[in-house]
Parts: sequence; C-alpha cells; structure tokens
Amino acid sequence: MPPGDRIRKIAGAVRGLLRRGGTSSSPDVEYRPHHDDRADPGEVVWAWVPYDEGDGRGKDRPVLVIGRRGSRLLGLMLSSQDHDRDAADEARFGRKWTDLGTGAWDVRGRPSEVRLDRLLELDPAGVRREGAALDRVRFDRVVSEARRVQGW
Repeated sequence: MPPGDRIRKIAGAVRGLLRRGGTSSSPDVEYRPHHDDRADPGEVVWAWVPYDEGDGRGKDRPVLVIGRRGSRLLGLMLSSQDHDRDAADEARFGRKWTDLGTGAWDVRGRPSEVRLDRLLELDPAGVRREGAALDRVRFDRVVSEARRVQGW
C-alpha cells in the first residue's frame, strides 16, 4: 500500500476515535511501561494525530500513552512548540498545555509540552514505535493535570 494511502487509512480510523474534553466514563489510567515494542501506559510513542479541523489532514507526532479504554490506547499529544509564547491564543481556542521537558522521543533533545484538553483514543495497530518511557513523577503530574482539565 502506498504511504499516502496508509496514512489516510490510519487518519480515517483515528478521526472517529478522538475525544475532546470530559467523557461520560473515566479512562482506565495506569502507569505500566514495559520495553516490549508494544505501546504501554507511561510510554511516549509515535502515532498519526489528525488536526483539530477534522479535515483529514494531520501529523505523525509523539503521544504519551496514559491508559486504555477497552482495547484502545488513551493518549495525550506532545509538541515541541513553546505554547507559553502564544498562551492567550491557545486559551482562546480552549487548548491547554503543560511543560513535559526532554526525553528520548525527540532525537534533537527539544523540550516538549503535553496537550491536556484533548484525549486521544488510538488503535494499538496504528502506533508505529516506542519513543521512550516517561518517569513516574512526570507521568503522575501530567495525568493529574489532565484529570483537572477534562473533569474525569
């Protein structure tokens, strides 16, 4: 399958699985990184994440896996952009970020931020590689902030 077709197929599958804000059921959140080439809660992995516009476009980006809902992985997307610089604009669109710091998921060593207001549900088959396990202290802080922002 050509790469463009594969990306469109993954994007279509993910698009229907995105959740914004609070949900009717709380996610099953846990910290269980296990270096086994499969995505586990507590790990930063790479996956196709559609843009907010929902127009079929998106980007391959790092995602912090925080738990599961059934057979799906739950995650929060990362960005290497410093959203403190455009905090007012981000707030106007309801986007909330927190600093995460650096890790092996970014080969250039750039600090990352985690988006707290957008919970992603991902098919494990759509996750392409492990980036790194996050330490427990940062994981717990991010999950606590996401709970507060999303109300679960």
